Amino acid sequence: MSSSPARPAFDPRKLLIKSPAFAPGYALIASPQTAPLRWITFARLVLNSAARRYEASTGNEELVLDVYSGLVTVLVDHGGRQARIEVGGRASAFENAGMLFIPPGCHYSIECAAGEAVMALFSAPASVKPGGRPLHVPAEQAEVKTVGRDNWTRKVVTPVGDNVPAEKLIVGETTNPPGNWSSAPPHKHDRKRPNPALAPDPAQAPGLGVPPGEAVMEEVYYFQLQPPQGFGFMRVYTAPDDPAPFDEAFVVEHGDTVLIPRGYHPVVAGPGYQLHYTWALAGEERRYGAWADDPAHAWIR
Repeated sequence: MSSSPARPAFDPRKLLIKSPAFAPGYALIASPQTAPLRWITFARLVLNSAARRYEASTGNEELVLDVYSGLVTVLVDHGGRQARIEVGGRASAFENAGMLFIPPGCHYSIECAAGEAVMALFSAPASVKPGGRPLHVPAEQAEVKTVGRDNWTRKVVTPVGDNVPAEKLIVGETTNPPGNWSSAPPHKHDRKRPNPALAPDPAQAPGLGVPPGEAVMEEVYYFQLQPPQGFGFMRVYTAPDDPAPFDEAFVVEHGDTVLIPRGYHPVVAGPGYQLHYTWALAGEERRYGAWADDPAHAWIR
């Protein structure tokens, strides 16, 4: 038996959000209030001489900070204590990533003392738990894998996986070499279906990294290209039996975002251009790998 959540009506052509200007300050890209998402809020933050500092509270959401360039100092007040953490330091997103996880119920500030820092903030609803504290995963501690083969080889970095006590979010980065594909074979995670190869005892498949079949999770892809004038393509399409089917293809450029409320979602880099995307997952379960391949293309695995 499989099940899928209620599907609010939306225009699938609007799953692509073109990049706002890289202006100083906070730019909300998508949230459950502005887009066909149930859990994820995504924003881009640029700090420089025109805007050196940003502060906010996580409230009833957990947050992941991903710094693409520049170095920032983050102060986090949690349970009457304060943590001071330096995050970033890479020249661009095409170097391996580290990320900062901030739990619900915290006040935080982000400051860039010199130069410019560009970063992403992903958040999702989570329970406020006593003793929650921020966790910095530096780049050298993040999981790095080369996956796929032939012209669908790509690098996947996962700083926020089962190493972080998040309730909803899983966040990482993928880099496609020029001309290469990722999310290949195409997969989706929009129905709750057990894996028939697993025993019915959930204790035999704990944590992330063990495929429990398919789980209901939405996803956001944020794209960057090197050189930045480059492009790629992304297709988002549903299974044939989806009650509200769609099939859309998008040109993705530097700073663009694609929302994946459901459906398969392969990506390819244009010739001569590296394509990088940050991906954030959140849903009814928190299980990396809980997806289903498109049966028509699963043979490439």
